[in-house]
Amino acid sequence: MNKRIIGICFLAAFASAVCAQSGTNSPYSQFGLGLLSDQSGGFNRGMNGLGIAWRDHQQVNHLNPASYSSIDSLTFIFDAGISGQITNFNENGVKKNANNANFEYAVAAFRAFRHVGVSFGLLPFTNVGYNYQTTYFVDDSKSTTYTNTYSGEGGLHEVYLGVGWEPFRGFSLGANIAYLWGQYTKNVVNAYSDNSINTLSKAYAASVRNYKLDVGLQYAVKMGRNDVLTLGATYGLGHKLNADPTCSITTTNTQSSVSNNTLHTVKDGLELPNTFGGGFTWKHNNQLTIGADYQLQQWGKVAFPDYTGTTGDDVYVLNANYFKDRHKLTVGGEYCNNVEGSRFLSRLRLRAGASYATPHLQINGQDGPRELSVSAGFGIPIVNRNTDRSRGFHPSLVNISGQWLQRSANTLIKENTFLINIGITFNERWFDKWKFN
Repeated sequence: MNKRIIGICFLAAFASAVCAQSGTNSPYSQFGLGLLSDQSGGFNRGMNGLGIAWRDHQQVNHLNPASYSSIDSLTFIFDAGISGQITNFNENGVKKNANNANFEYAVAAFRAFRHVGVSFGLLPFTNVGYNYQTTYFVDDSKSTTYTNTYSGEGGLHEVYLGVGWEPFRGFSLGANIAYLWGQYTKNVVNAYSDNSINTLSKAYAASVRNYKLDVGLQYAVKMGRNDVLTLGATYGLGHKLNADPTCSITTTNTQSSVSNNTLHTVKDGLELPNTFGGGFTWKHNNQLTIGADYQLQQWGKVAFPDYTGTTGDDVYVLNANYFKDRHKLTVGGEYCNNVEGSRFLSRLRLRAGASYATPHLQINGQDGPRELSVSAGFGIPIVNRNTDRSRGFHPSLVNISGQWLQRSANTLIKENTFLINIGITFNERWFDKWKFN
């Protein structure tokens, strides 16, 4: 027991350290709070994030806290995941590649009381990470150039505690309460090849310390002898983050190195949107499970601080047209011939999924990138000395999936990313009662 606790503490500490690392090189992460992280677990990712109506007593499904009520009463589940990615950027025929590795999640769950499950964990929420520059001629004479350098890093993370309760057979409800924290910095430097022209720098920064609340419902009903239909719904509370983002404008004389700096602040300028989700899964003969999720994030009702380029007190103000509502549709499924079979291949879990998300950013007066993604993966059972299928206990799993993600928008950069996601689910029998004769 002590070794297991030490191991979990070590993994949690490792996750906290890695959480501070940026897992993206995308220029799109310079907008808003950054790129929205895929908060699904290792098994969800094989189905491209399907999970609102998913119930599985062997996995931690933090996408809907109502699912915690299905956790097996004898086990403590710990799940952690990482990803590696290769991204190709394409703009006007110019192509660049970038590689990244990223911590994805570390979560745990156990049965606290009869029909009550508890989960806790650490998840990334947004990612900021980019560094690029553009160079242009000032006029047709092509004697002077100006270069814009863009860079940024940071992001937001959350640590949550969740409870799921099944008050009566088939119906469950749950909630995740999270502490949301993090910071980001974004810089833009405008410099000229002519030293007689001043350099202009803009530095954007914000620090967040606030809460995040998500609730969920699930209802499972048998449809005949071999089929189960599960319906799910989720809601994420939108609210102000009590953060004061700043914009620092610095003008530097490149000949004398004398600088003038002005700091602008928007009070309580960051906000989370209301998020609604709904979905279903259909399980046949305890072998094949298919489903679909729909999610609406009401970013269109959220304003974001923006630099106007004007003078006076209105240089850095809230822009009510910065975002649009984001709609996301996901379909996917899993097949396992026999989760309690004696043969390895019969216990292998095969997964696949696809999703599409509409743009939620407005960039230079046009829609930002839409997202199209497909994935496939499998869950490999790890047989250990505690595995005892005769008593209904199931082994730990290694969840591996490959995912292709494309972000694209008219006249803007197109990104094609290939990800390898690896998650390990430790399913340990901690709460078994042994009887000695």
